[in-house]
Amino acid sequence: MLHDALWAPWRLTYLAELKRKADAAGGWDAISGGNFIAHYWQHPEADDANMVVYRDQKAGGFIFLNRYPYANGHLLVALGEARPTLLDYSSAQRTAFWNLVDVGFQLMQRALSPQGVNMGINEGRAAGAGVPEHLHAHLVPRWSGDTNFMTVTGNVRVIPSALESMWQLYRDATRSLNLSK
Repeated sequence: MLHDALWAPWRLTYLAELKRKADAAGGWDAISGGNFIAHYWQHPEADDANMVVYRDQKAGGFIFLNRYPYANGHLLVALGEARPTLLDYSSAQRTAFWNLVDVGFQLMQRALSPQGVNMGINEGRAAGAGVPEHLHAHLVPRWSGDTNFMTVTGNVRVIPSALESMWQLYRDATRSLNLSK
C-alpha cells in the first residue's frame, strides 16, 4: 500500500512563520526571493537561529546548514560579499572561498563520516542557482542507499534528522577541530 502523505510536523512552525512574515510584509511576493546569504552574513548575532556552523571573519565567509537539504547534513559555503560568479571575486577571495570549502569537508567528515560527498556550484539562474546574485557551494553528504524508493516512487525526500540536531553535530565538530566561530 502506497501512502501519499509523509508526516513532518516540525514544518508547521516554518510555514506559520513564513505566513506571518508574508502578512507583515504585504504578501507572499514581498518575502520571496532576496539574498538570505548576505542577510545571514550581516547578522552574526543570529548565527544560531540561521544555523551557521562556522564563521571566519578574517576569510570573509561562513558555512551553514541548508534549510532545504538534498540530504541530511547538506552544507552551504559562501563569502560574505555577494558576487554572482566565481571570477567576479579577486584571486585572494577565491582562495578564501576554497579554503572554506575545505573546512566544510573537514566538518562533514568529523560530524557525519559520510561514504561520499557531492560538491557543486550552480553559477547563474540557468544553472539552477536559487540565489544567483551570491555565489555559494553546496556540500552534500552521501551514503549508499540514501536515495531510496521514497524519492523514486513518492517524489519525496526523507530527511531523518531535525535541522537543529544536525546543526549541533556540526557545532560539536567545529569545536573538536579547534575552529573558532
